[in-house]
Amino acid sequence: MDYTNHFKQKLKNQQQIGLWVGLADAYGTEIAANAGYDWLLIDGEHAPSDLRTTLAQLQSIAAYPSQAVVRPPIGSVQLIKQLLDIGAQTLLIPMVETVEQAQLMVKAVHYPPEGIRGVGAALARATRWNSIPDYYATAHENICLLIQIESVEGIKNLDKILKVEGIDGVFIGAVDLSATMGYQGNPNHPEVQKTVIDAIQRIRAAGKAAGILSTQHDATQQYLELGTEFVAVGVDTSVLMNSLRELLAKYKPEAKITITEGGY
Repeated sequence: MDYTNHFKQKLKNQQQIGLWVGLADAYGTEIAANAGYDWLLIDGEHAPSDLRTTLAQLQSIAAYPSQAVVRPPIGSVQLIKQLLDIGAQTLLIPMVETVEQAQLMVKAVHYPPEGIRGVGAALARATRWNSIPDYYATAHENICLLIQIESVEGIKNLDKILKVEGIDGVFIGAVDLSATMGYQGNPNHPEVQKTVIDAIQRIRAAGKAAGILSTQHDATQQYLELGTEFVAVGVDTSVLMNSLRELLAKYKPEAKITITEGGY
């Protein structure tokens, strides 16, 4: 089996198109993997993906070229240890606002002496239960750490955070950012978009990969033209809901149709 983190390898060489996965079900996630997206975000922050359902989704994705990115509910050292041990290789850590938080996340994904990741190879799917030679020495090569900046405080500290060694990419959470800027529920407000675009440019100028979720075509094209390296273009729950409503409207015109285009 190939243990290479192809998402990490491609991060600075080509743009990768992803999908947010919130159904928290391995069967649904496998359908998304079969569709051919470059990466799938298994969401444990706002969707009901726990450790067990995340494991099942990682297993379902493994048979396909799509790469898994896992977002825990919080940047917890203990939870990160568990996610890495069940085989997550790329993590997206939400709500990072300070250099200290970023530095802690870097330590959490590295074994001692460089970091503080707990050691338990015989119990870990990541090591194929102690079957991967030199796993401790080489694990960091295939672990990709992405952090999420999604507040005014995070934007204020962005340049300092970008200097932290060990961060592979920075994802801009435009929905939460819009709320902290006073434009709740309006990530497409001109002031929010100005901040988002500036942040993407600063991230890329610092040599890090930039990422974002965008469900509106024009905005998505703009982010891609800026060179944004990893872009999620939809949310599985929204795609499903909108498709179901569109189908129903064909045969039941009186049904109220509300197509969602915003964040997740």
